[in-house]
Amino acid sequence: MTSHLLLLGGPVTRERLSWIVDGLKIFFVNRRPEAFLHPSDSPGPDFSFFVTGDALYSLVERETLPLWESILSLPSVQITCDREEMDLRGISVDSLKMRHPNQVLDQNGRRISHPRSFWRGLVQAARRSAPGSAALGYLHLASPYMNRACNRTLSCLQGALEEGVAAELYAYLDGIHMGHINQSPPESRSIGLGLEELDGIARKKGLPFLVLACGRSAAARGYSTWDGGEGVAVSACTVAPVKIRGLDTIVGRFALPRVILGESAGFLAVGKGARPAPEAWNKGGGDAPPLLILITRSPYDTEHAPGALALAIACAHRGITTRVVFLEDGVYALSGTHITESEDLLFSIQDLIDAALNEGLQLYAFQPSFPGRAVSKNPRYSAVLDIGMKELEEVLFDIPGGVRAGHQRVLFF
Repeated sequence: MTSHLLLLGGPVTRERLSWIVDGLKIFFVNRRPEAFLHPSDSPGPDFSFFVTGDALYSLVERETLPLWESILSLPSVQITCDREEMDLRGISVDSLKMRHPNQVLDQNGRRISHPRSFWRGLVQAARRSAPGSAALGYLHLASPYMNRACNRTLSCLQGALEEGVAAELYAYLDGIHMGHINQSPPESRSIGLGLEELDGIARKKGLPFLVLACGRSAAARGYSTWDGGEGVAVSACTVAPVKIRGLDTIVGRFALPRVILGESAGFLAVGKGARPAPEAWNKGGGDAPPLLILITRSPYDTEHAPGALALAIACAHRGITTRVVFLEDGVYALSGTHITESEDLLFSIQDLIDAALNEGLQLYAFQPSFPGRAVSKNPRYSAVLDIGMKELEEVLFDIPGGVRAGHQRVLFF
């Protein structure tokens, strides 16, 4: 069975669900037409959606619910909802369950009343889809306490350890604040203490637990470090499990066989029936799972877009087949000509795009995202390939040239 998994944790808009629905329809029509005629005899679904955090609202909102109905009308699709986060928000999917029995699961919180853990279920599904994965890695981008993303990251890592799987956390951008010492929030769980507790759980189980914080992100945020005598950065600002290392060290973990997730992320298994990608898209290769980065946010109010390109360039340097798609608000990075004059901004996002192109990175512009924003791609970016829905489906599900890995990682920025 070729199994695909998508974890949705951040807000899910109608636009995002629309291209997901269209991509799935193209996938089944072109690659699995027999699935419409014959029930699958596979032990699990072809597509597993795990929905948590604010993404849960999309299951009940008027403009997005019909799109979930369209997804559930496709063959061999299952949605697993995080019951604990649903209860916190006062959300029920009972009506959706009635219309699609056995396809919508929600009895999986961490409490006694919901014994099937959402996160353990996610880890189990990941192990089935990528049996050769040596560990579960999690790329975390957000600071604690402004939202619950850190809590869900800890839950995912704990789910991995409870399933007997080695766990790795890669703290990037604001995510490095997870590991700061002396956190004492008055009204919520201490994230720093949570990392120390996970370290203790891993030791008791005899499992590796690795926490790497990006050195560039740490330096930008004032984490003082010194050389501990072994050529590595040491900091008194972090709890014991956290190690501040260069981005290249984090990327080195991406070169190893492991499932890597994030707040909104997934992996798409490469089956025997997958086609080689078009020749123009064949870059890199090797045993490392290819990485597809989806830049969905505007370029300047957050660090997500430049951080995504920096990660992509670092992965390409490591020999990991890496591709980047600008879509949704991410297309603003390609529109107009960006000029920097203020002292607080040394490089524009377009400077980083130029650097990525100079590194030979394959970049794509999703054309359906432009018209509704009344913008167009700057003509000088002819090297950024224009793609529509058909081509996006191919980027998602075709095999990049020379790649021998069993699945493709997908990260939303």
